[in-house]
Amino acid sequence: MIPELGHFSLVLALVLAVVQGFVPFVGALRGDSRWMEVARPAALGQLGAIALAFAALTHAYVVSDFTLANVVENSHSAKPMLYKVTGVWGNHEGSMLLWVLMLALCGAGVAVFGRNLPATLKARVLSVQAWIALGFLSFTLLTSNPFERVANPPLDGNDLNPLLQDPGLAFHPPLLYLGYVGFSVAFSFAVAALLEGRVDAAWARWVRPWTLAAWCSLTGGIALGSWWAYYELGWGGWWFWDPVENVSFMPWLAGTALLHSAIVVEKRDTLKAWTILLAILTFSLSLMGTFIVRSGLLTSVHAFAVDPERGSYILGLMAIATGGSLALFAWRAPVLKAGGLFAPVSREGGLLLNNLLLATATATVLIGTLYPLFLEALTGGRVSIGPPFYNYTFVPLMLPLVAAMGIGPFLAWKRADLAGVLGRLRIAALLAVVVALATWYLQNGGPVLAVLAMGFAVWLLAATLIEWAERVRLFRIPLGDSWRRARGLPRSAYGMSLAHAGLAVCMIGMTGSSAWKSELVEAVERGDNLEIAGFTLTLQDVETRPGPNYRSTTGIFEVTRDGRSLGVLEPERRYYPVAGRNTTEAAIRTNGLGDLYATITEPPEEGQDWTARIYYEPLVPWIWAGAAMMMFGGLLSLADRRLRVGAPRRAARQNTRAPVAAE
Repeated sequence: MIPELGHFSLVLALVLAVVQGFVPFVGALRGDSRWMEVARPAALGQLGAIALAFAALTHAYVVSDFTLANVVENSHSAKPMLYKVTGVWGNHEGSMLLWVLMLALCGAGVAVFGRNLPATLKARVLSVQAWIALGFLSFTLLTSNPFERVANPPLDGNDLNPLLQDPGLAFHPPLLYLGYVGFSVAFSFAVAALLEGRVDAAWARWVRPWTLAAWCSLTGGIALGSWWAYYELGWGGWWFWDPVENVSFMPWLAGTALLHSAIVVEKRDTLKAWTILLAILTFSLSLMGTFIVRSGLLTSVHAFAVDPERGSYILGLMAIATGGSLALFAWRAPVLKAGGLFAPVSREGGLLLNNLLLATATATVLIGTLYPLFLEALTGGRVSIGPPFYNYTFVPLMLPLVAAMGIGPFLAWKRADLAGVLGRLRIAALLAVVVALATWYLQNGGPVLAVLAMGFAVWLLAATLIEWAERVRLFRIPLGDSWRRARGLPRSAYGMSLAHAGLAVCMIGMTGSSAWKSELVEAVERGDNLEIAGFTLTLQDVETRPGPNYRSTTGIFEVTRDGRSLGVLEPERRYYPVAGRNTTEAAIRTNGLGDLYATITEPPEEGQDWTARIYYEPLVPWIWAGAAMMMFGGLLSLADRRLRVGAPRRAARQNTRAPVAAE
């Protein structure tokens, strides 16, 4: 009965999406406030219906209801409760339900927090959100219904993919989806603005918080995903340029460009058409990611489905959303009024350069991701594009971007004095050169790109600190006055500084772990010593241990350095009998400056040695520390009262009463 209630709720949500998609839209065309007001209850009702469906599926997983095909295929009665719950979105059907839940949450968010929006704009935004929901709800019901019953229920299920039985699955997908889907709001605002023929500072002020919220969530989702890949897959790496990793990275790059472009629209009333285009492309990249992961185009540990029929459906949705919005852009963008002029050396010029580099970097990742797929489709040949391609294309684009990020906050709007700005940054430049030379000396000259990256990261970090120090006039006025100035700074200023510093910290971690990683792979027996990066690991024992739904073989390594014991590492090799699969569970010891990372693999035959794979990953914890700083910086900016959703109420009331501009 409860699954049928969940199914009915999804159908009800579809009906409400139809109402929300058409009634407010027609109301906006006719100027009928009563029709436009239908959007709010419809959006809230849609969220309630989908939340009820999600709760019904979660209940089925928690009680191990094996009358549902989805539960049979992805759960088992012996599975720990945490993984029963997280297993709800650990499969294609459940993850689509989470997708539409996040979409409904965004729509309801606009309905609740968009009280200050002009009525026609709000009605159109919510209509576009409903059209997107209509497409994905119909996809879920017609091709991916999680509430399908089985005729003869089995006594138990087939279990969840063992790789997904990890705490990281509890937070990574929801955060990632909220980021993906959160960009739909910017997309809806862009389409609504094109329909109204009006983009101004107020529009940018409404779009920025939603974009920032999606960006923060996607940042957290990507960081958690790379952390999960690092410790769960036993790869000893944090990013493999896997196609599924790339499809989440591309919206992040485009979304970062959109955030900065919207600032120019808000402050200087220019770059309007470019910002609208970025909003469309960012969400289109999110849709493309959904299509690639669920179409069967590629094989990856992250891919959800290998069903071309489902892929065709999503491809159709993507064609309608992206093609339709780009066609609307081509038709309506010329009516958007051009903004003010600015010199190439100015804050606007710096942000435009930022956008061009980010857009080029996005295109680079897009080519690297899609080229193998197109080549296979056209010729049948298979090629693999991995880290070397990105090291020689993507990384060189990031270095000038980081250089510009250090300069940008010092530039004045409209026209700036570049020589004066560089003079204020001479200490940052000196520090960057010193660190690069020191790295060159300590690492015996290379790799050259890594040495340069360390210098640029220190440049950005130092420039960010100097910019903050100038804001509070540190050491130029009494410390008490500097403290009062610091307390008076807006949260968005702290957020920007923290996000920029986080990127610098991230770069240091990425560079160190990628360029100077040590690796040791050896067959070992009890009592053997392994030497790596100054550490000694001694295999003391190998034990077999029972788990809740698996059994593990655990290697116990004592770690010493200069004869001093530092503790033990216990890497595991787990076997899940229901799924019939093994997983590698790494053991990691960190001191904040680097990770000692150990895995073991079973011997090929009985009586043979164990194989130990040991890494020393210098600076790798800085990657996730930097990502956390970026995410927290974004949240701090979001908490700034100047960036809260909506323009001041008085201005909104004036806009509501005013006729819609007919540019």
